[in-house]
Amino acid sequence: MSSRTSPISRPVRIRRAVARDARRLTRLVRGSGAYQGKYASAVAGYRVGPDYLEAHRVFVAVGADDQGDRVLGFYSLVLAPPELDLLFVADEAQGRGIGRLLVAHMRGEARAAGLDRVRVVSHVTAEDFYHRVGAVRIGTAFANPPAVPWDRPELEFRIPSE
Repeated sequence: MSSRTSPISRPVRIRRAVARDARRLTRLVRGSGAYQGKYASAVAGYRVGPDYLEAHRVFVAVGADDQGDRVLGFYSLVLAPPELDLLFVADEAQGRGIGRLLVAHMRGEARAAGLDRVRVVSHVTAEDFYHRVGAVRIGTAFANPPAVPWDRPELEFRIPSE
């Protein structure tokens, strides 16, 4: 089994992001293989700063490695209006269930906050992933040049109360 498709082999924790995570999260966004080539302009100057981490519910998936906790991915839940603003999994950690864990965690946070739905404006290449983890397409977010010169799928997670 390749490392890209192997299951999570070490325990993964999801914790609230803190200011010292900001640089690592920014590097994860800017270095994402999904935003190479024609998509690079969308993240070229992107920054996840401590102010952003304070303003939103940002959670990181971390796994232990030889150097300590390694950030495997993260998401950001904006409460008003309800939106999954960011969800990134490190390229080398994709295919191991990290994204699925983050979405499940996000759903729990949304439910705890009393939300009944969460909107996602997806990167074109991530739409299939979002469908697999339960989002439904509700429309299209049209291009907004120069930052995002292409249309993007708009999806929604429905959050049932329990």
